[in-house]
Amino acid sequence: MKASVAKGVFALLRIPYWMMTGGLALLTAFAIAKSFLSPEIALLSFFSMAFITSAGFALNDYFDRESDAVIKPKRPIPSGALSLKQVVSIAVLFFIVGLGLAALINKLCLVILIVDSVLLVIYSAFIKRKSGFTANILVGLLTGTAFLYGEAVTLGADVVSPTALTLASLSLYPIAFGTIGGNVIRDVLSLEGDAKVGYPTLPQKIGIAKAVRVAAVFFIITGVSTPLPYLLSQFTVFYLPLMLVWSVLLVYSSVRLVSSPASIENVRKYERLITMSMILLPLSLIVEALSPLLGGLI
Repeated sequence: MKASVAKGVFALLRIPYWMMTGGLALLTAFAIAKSFLSPEIALLSFFSMAFITSAGFALNDYFDRESDAVIKPKRPIPSGALSLKQVVSIAVLFFIVGLGLAALINKLCLVILIVDSVLLVIYSAFIKRKSGFTANILVGLLTGTAFLYGEAVTLGADVVSPTALTLASLSLYPIAFGTIGGNVIRDVLSLEGDAKVGYPTLPQKIGIAKAVRVAAVFFIITGVSTPLPYLLSQFTVFYLPLMLVWSVLLVYSSVRLVSSPASIENVRKYERLITMSMILLPLSLIVEALSPLLGGLI
């Protein structure tokens, strides 16, 4: 494989996002099971969702090739590292690998990732170029499936019905709404570039100030919903402290976003605070996974 092709394939993987999908699903599984999974299931869980994520990014690069040539010329297609045919082939391969790994866990995991795959195709091929805000919502809903997938991997090998999922993962799902707010904020920060290529994002339609208010609503929903797993008796009290800190930071940032002048500098400032505070979510899930041990020490 030529160096440029290998570099292009690596770029399509978008490995940092693996922790937001495969990593989040795995930590959710640990937290719900209150223990670590077997190495085999843990690896299957992480990489199955990670490869579906990479497939989605590869597909997105294919449909965004014209806009990327203007605002992201170093991406694999506009840079010439990969051809259109190669990107499509890689995307298909990633989907096959991700679904194949999920099938080795159980049927419900396969069903969840099939639904995710279909939605990723719809997102890239149709929704993103038609309605930026609808695309933001869909990305948030897809992010939330990491929680559902995390519980699914802890169930039996023959489980196929979504009704097998419990409040343990369902109560975590509203946390994904913060992703919607984050994408709206990123659309504010990339307003100039999006305008050049004609992306119909929310800030372009209603203005920066109103878009920031919409984002703040989703951040507040996330902040208010973070204690739900504890309030619904699904998680222990060990899950709660870090999540309450995160709730305060989300609500504070939301209030400041709305009350401060709607300048790019202010938006970037509080977007950075919100992004950094997200580390509290995986930390809380890790603490919850260790709760039997922590409870024994107290």
